[in-house]
Amino acid sequence: MATTFRCKLITPEAQVFDDASTSAVVPIWDGQMGFLPGRAAFVGELGNGELRVDFPDRGGARGGSRHFFVSGGFVQMLRNELTILAAHAVAAEQLTEADAQNEVNAARGKPTTGLSPSETQRVNAARQRADAKLAAARKFRSLGGI
Repeated sequence: MATTFRCKLITPEAQVFDDASTSAVVPIWDGQMGFLPGRAAFVGELGNGELRVDFPDRGGARGGSRHFFVSGGFVQMLRNELTILAAHAVAAEQLTEADAQNEVNAARGKPTTGLSPSETQRVNAARQRADAKLAAARKFRSLGGI
Protein backbone atom coordinates (compact mmCIF):
# COMPACT_ATOMS: atom_id res chain seq x y z
CA MET A 1 0.00 0.00 0.00
CA ALA A 2 1.24 3.49 -0.84
CA THR A 3 2.48 5.65 2.03
CA THR A 4 1.94 8.94 0.18
CA PHE A 5 -0.40 10.45 -2.35
CA ARG A 6 -0.01 13.34 -4.74
CA CYS A 7 -1.63 16.55 -3.49
CA LYS A 8 -2.22 19.62 -5.65
CA LEU A 9 -3.61 23.01 -4.65
CA ILE A 10 -4.64 25.13 -7.63
CA THR A 11 -6.23 28.59 -7.83
CA PRO A 12 -7.25 30.58 -10.91
CA GLU A 13 -4.01 32.56 -10.51
CA ALA A 14 -1.47 29.78 -9.94
CA GLN A 15 -0.64 26.23 -8.99
CA VAL A 16 0.20 26.76 -5.32
CA PHE A 17 1.85 23.38 -4.81
CA ASP A 18 2.06 19.87 -6.20
CA ASP A 19 3.86 17.44 -3.91
CA ALA A 20 3.80 14.05 -2.21
CA SER A 21 1.73 14.11 0.99
CA THR A 22 1.03 11.71 3.82
CA SER A 23 -2.30 13.26 4.81
CA ALA A 24 -4.52 16.27 4.29
CA VAL A 25 -7.41 17.79 6.21
CA VAL A 26 -9.67 19.76 3.88
CA PRO A 27 -12.58 22.07 4.75
CA ILE A 28 -15.63 20.92 2.83
CA TRP A 29 -19.04 22.57 2.73
CA ASP A 30 -20.35 20.74 5.81
CA GLY A 31 -17.24 20.26 7.95
CA GLN A 32 -13.77 18.83 7.48
CA MET A 33 -12.59 15.72 5.70
CA GLY A 34 -9.34 13.85 6.11
CA PHE A 35 -7.49 12.18 3.26
CA LEU A 36 -4.89 9.42 3.49
CA PRO A 37 -3.08 7.36 0.85
CA GLY A 38 -5.29 4.82 -0.90
CA ARG A 39 -8.55 6.58 -0.08
CA ALA A 40 -11.61 5.80 -2.18
CA ALA A 41 -12.64 8.24 -4.88
CA PHE A 42 -14.33 11.40 -3.66
CA VAL A 43 -15.65 14.66 -5.13
CA GLY A 44 -16.97 17.46 -2.94
CA GLU A 45 -17.54 21.16 -2.58
CA LEU A 46 -14.73 23.04 -0.87
CA GLY A 47 -15.71 25.06 2.17
CA ASN A 48 -14.14 28.09 3.84
CA GLY A 49 -11.38 27.31 6.29
CA GLU A 50 -8.01 25.85 7.04
CA LEU A 51 -6.35 23.32 4.76
CA ARG A 52 -3.56 21.32 6.41
CA VAL A 53 -1.24 19.18 4.33
CA ASP A 54 1.34 16.86 5.94
CA PHE A 55 4.48 15.93 4.04
CA PRO A 56 6.66 12.79 4.33
CA ASP A 57 10.11 12.70 5.86
CA ARG A 58 12.81 13.09 3.22
CA GLY A 59 16.54 12.46 3.38
CA GLY A 60 16.68 12.44 7.16
CA ALA A 61 14.64 15.66 7.41
CA ARG A 62 11.27 15.68 9.05
CA GLY A 63 8.41 16.31 6.61
CA GLY A 64 6.27 18.81 8.48
CA SER A 65 2.99 20.46 7.55
CA ARG A 66 1.74 23.46 5.63
CA HIS A 67 -1.42 25.37 6.41
CA PHE A 68 -3.56 27.48 4.06
CA PHE A 69 -6.79 29.39 4.17
CA VAL A 70 -8.93 28.19 1.24
CA SER A 71 -12.41 29.07 0.05
CA GLY A 72 -14.69 28.35 -2.85
CA GLY A 73 -14.13 25.50 -5.24
CA PHE A 74 -13.98 21.73 -5.31
CA VAL A 75 -11.90 18.85 -4.05
CA GLN A 76 -11.36 15.53 -5.79
CA MET A 77 -9.55 12.37 -4.71
CA LEU A 78 -8.99 9.95 -7.56
CA ARG A 79 -6.37 7.23 -8.03
CA ASN A 80 -4.25 8.37 -5.06
CA GLU A 81 -4.24 12.01 -6.21
CA LEU A 82 -5.93 14.79 -4.26
CA THR A 83 -6.72 17.90 -6.31
CA ILE A 84 -7.99 20.99 -4.54
CA LEU A 85 -9.36 23.62 -6.92
CA ALA A 86 -9.84 26.73 -4.79
CA ALA A 87 -11.20 30.11 -5.79
CA HIS A 88 -8.96 31.61 -3.10
CA ALA A 89 -5.93 30.23 -1.25
CA VAL A 90 -3.57 32.04 1.10
CA ALA A 91 -0.61 30.39 2.81
CA ALA A 92 -0.98 30.65 6.58
CA GLU A 93 2.33 32.44 6.91
CA GLN A 94 0.88 35.25 4.77
CA LEU A 95 -2.21 35.66 6.97
CA THR A 96 -2.26 38.31 9.65
CA GLU A 97 -4.92 38.61 12.28
CA ALA A 98 -5.15 42.39 11.72
CA ASP A 99 -5.82 42.01 7.98
CA ALA A 100 -8.37 39.27 8.61
CA GLN A 101 -10.10 41.41 11.27
CA ASN A 102 -10.27 44.31 8.80
CA GLU A 103 -11.90 41.97 6.28
CA VAL A 104 -14.44 40.86 8.90
CA ASN A 105 -15.22 44.49 9.79
CA ALA A 106 -15.73 45.39 6.12
CA ALA A 107 -17.96 42.37 5.51
CA ARG A 108 -20.01 43.00 8.66
CA GLY A 109 -20.38 46.68 7.72
CA LYS A 110 -22.33 45.87 4.56
CA PRO A 111 -26.09 46.13 5.19
CA THR A 112 -28.42 43.42 3.94
CA THR A 113 -31.69 45.29 4.25
CA GLY A 114 -33.28 46.14 0.94
CA LEU A 115 -31.08 43.75 -1.04
CA SER A 116 -32.32 41.10 -3.43
CA PRO A 117 -32.06 37.50 -2.18
CA SER A 118 -29.03 36.84 -4.39
CA GLU A 119 -27.26 40.01 -3.17
CA THR A 120 -28.03 39.08 0.44
CA GLN A 121 -26.58 35.63 -0.20
CA ARG A 122 -23.36 37.19 -1.59
CA VAL A 123 -23.01 39.46 1.46
CA ASN A 124 -23.59 36.54 3.83
CA ALA A 125 -21.05 34.39 1.94
CA ALA A 126 -18.48 37.20 2.23
CA ARG A 127 -19.15 37.39 5.98
CA GLN A 128 -18.70 33.63 6.39
CA ARG A 129 -15.48 33.68 4.37
CA ALA A 130 -14.11 36.60 6.42
CA ASP A 131 -15.02 34.88 9.72
CA ALA A 132 -13.32 31.66 8.58
CA LYS A 133 -10.22 33.59 7.49
CA LEU A 134 -9.98 35.29 10.88
CA ALA A 135 -10.33 31.93 12.65
CA ALA A 136 -7.55 30.48 10.47
CA ALA A 137 -5.28 33.48 11.17
CA ARG A 138 -5.86 33.13 14.92
CA LYS A 139 -5.19 29.40 14.82
CA PHE A 140 -1.97 29.89 12.86
CA ARG A 141 -0.82 32.54 15.35
CA SER A 142 -1.57 30.16 18.24
CA LEU A 143 0.65 27.57 16.52
CA GLY A 144 3.56 30.00 16.55
CA GLY A 145 2.96 31.93 13.35
CA ILE A 146 2.87 35.69 12.95
